[in-house]
Amino acid sequence: MAPPRPDLGTEGRPSDSANNASRQRNTLLREHSRWVAADWSELPGWGEDRAAELWPALLQGCVRPAPGWSELCVRARQDAPQDDLAASLWLMQHLRPYRIESLDGSAQGLLTGYFEPQLEATRRPQGNYKVPVLAVPPDLQQRRPYFTRQQIDSDPQARARLRDRELVYLEDPLDLLVLQIQGSGRLRLSDADGNPQWVRMAFAGHNDHPYQSIGKTLIERGELRPGEASWPQIRDWLRRNPGRVNELLWSNPRYVFFREEPLLDINLGPRGAQGVPLTPGRSIAVDRASIPYGTPVWLDAGEPLTGPALRRLVMAQDTGSAINGAVRADYFWGWGREAEAQAGRMKQPLRLWALWPQGSSL
Repeated sequence: MAPPRPDLGTEGRPSDSANNASRQRNTLLREHSRWVAADWSELPGWGEDRAAELWPALLQGCVRPAPGWSELCVRARQDAPQDDLAASLWLMQHLRPYRIESLDGSAQGLLTGYFEPQLEATRRPQGNYKVPVLAVPPDLQQRRPYFTRQQIDSDPQARARLRDRELVYLEDPLDLLVLQIQGSGRLRLSDADGNPQWVRMAFAGHNDHPYQSIGKTLIERGELRPGEASWPQIRDWLRRNPGRVNELLWSNPRYVFFREEPLLDINLGPRGAQGVPLTPGRSIAVDRASIPYGTPVWLDAGEPLTGPALRRLVMAQDTGSAINGAVRADYFWGWGREAEAQAGRMKQPLRLWALWPQGSSL
């Protein structure tokens, strides 16, 4: 059952024309966006989300607070809400909503999804585990751009330069590509005694070649229809075309290198660009020139192209090379195959509202 909708009070009612007009004309400018003051009543579905679920992600963001948030973060730690209604009312008391628009006034954008792969791996090549995850080569900065994906996989000179850079080995080359696209992943290794050990592979650099979507490649070649290029469908195509795996993967020349980190708590997500762990279902990646890290955001991904409508509170805590523009976000689903399936299907029209401390400027 949805929590009761907060009473917006006189301040939030459209009938209060004087207050409404003065607030809605206030505009804050960012490099890639403009924020137009709004009333709480304008946020579609406001009060129907489980707002208290935002608090762990909000407090994570307060470890590295956005400008103007330090004092409010102290209050957020002290005033942890007991239920969803209290959380919504706390946000309304301390924050002001701003509709996010492009600089030319468009409030429409795009929501996609991402996740953290969860994979099996080995320390040494054995059995079917022969696909290496590579650390940054020592000459990466001296050779720009570096070798392409195809060269790294097949060219003797490139392979010689990357010898001894293998961190672990995966079974499926597509899993490596997914790991590289998502930028991090959790791997389960087995030691000599057979006991599992969890580690995280974190982004450490890339070869400076452009990224090419293999889903888009399959669509352009007529192998899949538009709207069909989800990860499950790409995996199915590769299973049906085992002799064309390299042909498809090499169409994307970008190659990502990693560093290994301990995974001390399997319940914590990877660190986003803000430098704090991401929270499944409550963290998004944004264009930092549009929305500062650590900003609470109300997202409305209604009238979806695929998947259910989504209206909820999230925190801007990450970014990505494809996340550019004022009204653009990538929704963090979590980790594992189910998160992969959900993220792969998500492509929805989007509107965003930033929630910013009252009286604070950008």
